[in-house]
Amino acid sequence: MEGLFETLPEDYRERLGRPGEYPFTRGIYPRMYLERLWTMRQYAGFGSAEETNRRFRYLLAQGQTGLSVAFDLPTQLGLDPDHPLSVGEVGRVGVSIATVEDMERLFEGIPLDQVTTSMTINAPAMMLLAMYLLVAERQGVPWEKVGGTIQNDILKEYVARGTYIYPPKPSMRLVTDIFEFCSKKVPRWNTISISGYHIREAGATAAQEIAFTLANAKAYVRAALERGLELDRFAPRLSFFFAAHNDIFEEAAKFRAARRLWARIMREEFGAKNKKSWMLRFHTQTGGSTLTAQQPLNNIVRVAYQALAAVLGGTQSLHTNAYDEALGLPTEQSALIALRTQQILAYESGVTRAIDPVGGSFYLEHLTDALEREAEALIREIDAMGGSVAAIEAGFIQKEIEESAWRFQKEVEEGKRVIVGVNRFTVEEEAPVPVQKIDPEVGRRRAEEIRRYRAERDPAPVEAALMKLKAAARGEENLFPYVLEAFRARATLGEVAGALREVFGEYQPSY
Repeated sequence: MEGLFETLPEDYRERLGRPGEYPFTRGIYPRMYLERLWTMRQYAGFGSAEETNRRFRYLLAQGQTGLSVAFDLPTQLGLDPDHPLSVGEVGRVGVSIATVEDMERLFEGIPLDQVTTSMTINAPAMMLLAMYLLVAERQGVPWEKVGGTIQNDILKEYVARGTYIYPPKPSMRLVTDIFEFCSKKVPRWNTISISGYHIREAGATAAQEIAFTLANAKAYVRAALERGLELDRFAPRLSFFFAAHNDIFEEAAKFRAARRLWARIMREEFGAKNKKSWMLRFHTQTGGSTLTAQQPLNNIVRVAYQALAAVLGGTQSLHTNAYDEALGLPTEQSALIALRTQQILAYESGVTRAIDPVGGSFYLEHLTDALEREAEALIREIDAMGGSVAAIEAGFIQKEIEESAWRFQKEVEEGKRVIVGVNRFTVEEEAPVPVQKIDPEVGRRRAEEIRRYRAERDPAPVEAALMKLKAAARGEENLFPYVLEAFRARATLGEVAGALREVFGEYQPSY
């Protein structure tokens, strides 16, 4: 194979490169899955910490190789379970976490130096990471040995997902505070997972997913540089998160194009010298928006093809959705089938026996080049507006996604785009599938727990820690140590996030 590569035209060799070498079109590691499989990191979380801990331990026992935490909406918005806005949402789409003790129960029996954990949390990312580190401390695990990823990608919340709290400027400060703190104290932690996944789920095309994700990434890099951080110290810990949808070759090409673009941006535009700063390391999740409530067992096939696309594209980590997610949170059985999908792909399909097995295909390389050109043109357009933050404030990115989503839906309604079981090959009656339902009592119990927690603690250290946090927020200090101090004093998530609300205010979209 090496001799064959040498016979290719020089410009072709430069665009593709060898695996593990700039521009990383063919993968960021020389031997890819021949040496190490991707991390099988199933996203899970519901109800209480104890319930989710049982699911974590079940999945680990079944061969999952990394944890990924789904938090409920109140947690994502920095609200305690007894807040009026939390009613009806506690534990429904993820686990309810409000205290360090909750986080400790979530990881009971799971040594934090033996697993890596990904946490899908953004506006209160600093708070949840602080809790996680305090749990590691209680387990006797040094922070230097703690590994994982926090999403911490606030910009995509303004355009695609909506779980923001603070305005963009203070939110970006929190992001860069995490970069700075972890670069010194938690060196194995990936300080951000810059997410194209939610952008794609909101309706973006593959090219838009690349462009808007990398444009956001450039904004984070600029913010960190303005803070005075050293590029080649923080950039190697940046990570990315993409969707995998149904068009196998377009999706595989998307990952290749994104890797090549990011390598060029980091080396040529920002002047990074460290090879690791050029590498686009990414997690993939199969497409939740592609799953159908009609004939839900068809989703098993969709997920398998999407997972194949992610592996052909060279992902470092993968979550496969459960077939019943258009109806509710995964049951234990559907979660197991989703995990087994990855295991069959890894151990039975043969795709891991070659490095970049479809690289060099005329069709795949044509798609890679086309997606790269289209994404690069969009990035240039965003740069001309002053960057991603300015484009978001002007509503440009939101409008692009909305128009793309509208075009897709129109094609489905007109039958130009076939969705099996929805607008073609439908059936009149379908066999029911079991759906997991969250006990509505969870919210009431969690509200009682948090009220009891406040009543039993000494309020004086909490008040003092929160006052220090607010004073620091009015200045320019890194806020991470103050957040840690507040949680050590037994503050709740809602109190810490609320203290920053008092100083920063809440974001009100103008678009």
